[in-house]
Amino acid sequence: MAQERSKQIVEYLKMHNLVTVDELVSITGASPATIRRELIKLDKEGAVYRVHGGVTLNRFVPNQPTTSEKQGQHHKEKLMIAAAASKLVKPGDSIVLDAGTTTIEIARNLIDIPLRVITNDLHIGLLLADYQQIEVSVTGGSVDWSSQSCIGDVAVNFLSKVHPTYTFISCNAFKVDTGITAPTSDKAAVKRVMTQHSSKRVLVADSSKYGLTQLFEVSPLTSVDMIITDSALDGKEADEIRKLGIELILC
Repeated sequence: MAQERSKQIVEYLKMHNLVTVDELVSITGASPATIRRELIKLDKEGAVYRVHGGVTLNRFVPNQPTTSEKQGQHHKEKLMIAAAASKLVKPGDSIVLDAGTTTIEIARNLIDIPLRVITNDLHIGLLLADYQQIEVSVTGGSVDWSSQSCIGDVAVNFLSKVHPTYTFISCNAFKVDTGITAPTSDKAAVKRVMTQHSSKRVLVADSSKYGLTQLFEVSPLTSVDMIITDSALDGKEADEIRKLGIELILC
């Protein structure tokens, strides 16, 4: 009986964001004291999370560093990568800038050039909006809390309809055999569509990201034409990338 009640509570929570004890009393027919004991047990098991006014399902949230936390990591390398990437851009180009701390540095290097810029990064959008010679468009969509970037169907649909001169893609992990990977399916979907509609696709990532694999596949490494990273990349690893026919720039 108790096991069935626990299952009933969890199933109800899957369909509701926040549930009160009174609601659970109503749907189970159990007493308030019984429901409270059940919730204490489920809380200890990690199935639910008790909050003021009720209880919610304990959902897994990937541990993702915020933009401010990442800005201080490998900062020198990111500046060099951004400098090399920005040299590719010419006046009048249209470019897509993926969300990320390296792409923010690319944006800072482009403020004097007349451009069309499309981005899913709110930081980049606000930065470039101050410059009249730059036409900036933000994709729209749901906002990811960790990166303040736009994700979801709205962002994907927007990006699927543009054909820029360059797309600069950032990533948390890349590797020859597993390709480009991301921590969430939403971020992977946005990056994936970025690799599909551009004259030239450029991956910008410091060498600490190489050899890592995250949960969700974005695309094979061959989905990009060029990789710009720092010179700390191992020589053997650099050769593996070049064998795929990808242009590799080491800063």
